[in-house]
Amino acid sequence: MNIPLVDLQSQYLSIKSEVALAIQNVLDHGMYILGPEVSAFESAFASFCHSKHCVGVASGTDAIHLILRALEIGPGDEVILPAFTFVATALGVTQAGATPVLVDVRRDDALIDPEAIEAAITPRTRAIMPVHLYGRCCDMDAISAIANRHGLKIVEDAAQAHGAEFHGKRAGSLGNAAAFSFYPGKNLGAYGDGGAITTSDDALAERLKLLRNWGSRIKYHHEEPGLNSRLDTIQAAILAVKLQYLDQWNAARRRWAALYGELLPGFGQPVDHADREPIYHIYAVRSKARDAELKALQAAGIGAGIHYPFPVHRLKAYNELAVKPFPESDAWAAEELSLPMYAELTEEQVRHIAARLIAIRTG
Repeated sequence: MNIPLVDLQSQYLSIKSEVALAIQNVLDHGMYILGPEVSAFESAFASFCHSKHCVGVASGTDAIHLILRALEIGPGDEVILPAFTFVATALGVTQAGATPVLVDVRRDDALIDPEAIEAAITPRTRAIMPVHLYGRCCDMDAISAIANRHGLKIVEDAAQAHGAEFHGKRAGSLGNAAAFSFYPGKNLGAYGDGGAITTSDDALAERLKLLRNWGSRIKYHHEEPGLNSRLDTIQAAILAVKLQYLDQWNAARRRWAALYGELLPGFGQPVDHADREPIYHIYAVRSKARDAELKALQAAGIGAGIHYPFPVHRLKAYNELAVKPFPESDAWAAEELSLPMYAELTEEQVRHIAARLIAIRTG
């Protein structure tokens, strides 16, 4: 039984005719940049995220960069983020000219440790960037309390959290602004690169629309240096189709996560907190023999993976940030193993994956 880590083809086949019609409509009207489908999707995704505004951009990395630019966070400023995350979290900060400041994650859930945040705050700190890793929301009550005490902005990295909830509020509505990625493998993925920013701040949304479009509201009138970073119309049309199914797909992921949990008790999965509703972008387990288990699963036709093999401070691009130990981030990077997770899995496949992993781990 060959089971990929992610099966985008099965998802596409389930909505093929709707996607074809959406693309054809764009081809027929020919407005490929900021066409009507972009604003329609922005409105729908803002509502989905319990937010007032959505601004479509070219990628999740650009979303982080643009949020910080719009908040006037740049050279000389610091942004606190977890050491265990994909590099894009740090890159967006760097691109804005600000300095990433790393803190460790918690052992139980791989999310930023609120207790470590306060110790990292300096007079230059301007924002905290919680990463809702693997589709689990961070402890936003604790993070918001810290931000309020110190007058800091909260910028959510929600690139893996489309529909995840904290106390019934969705990722994208839990801070000053949130960055989303629509990379194809996300729970809500485009058929190419794409991203979005959500916010309920009217002025911030207007500035983001300016910055994403060369700093221009009117053609050839450029008010400040901006970016060419727009969600293109065809991708917006595709995303609008897929958004209609996202709650259904997320519910299926939760079913498979629950079955994995039943079949693989004590396999080091991140803790699910009672006050949160995860969406399981990644289904992670942990193992001291992670590399051997990965190789054995792949040899058995099971497309396991790693998210992520290096924390930020272990990357050549950011090794100057290794100013102190981040033991939990290092441990997650050394031990994390990702099992196949997508809505189109079957019970037979999940049981097969679990049985193979148990057999590998027990010898």
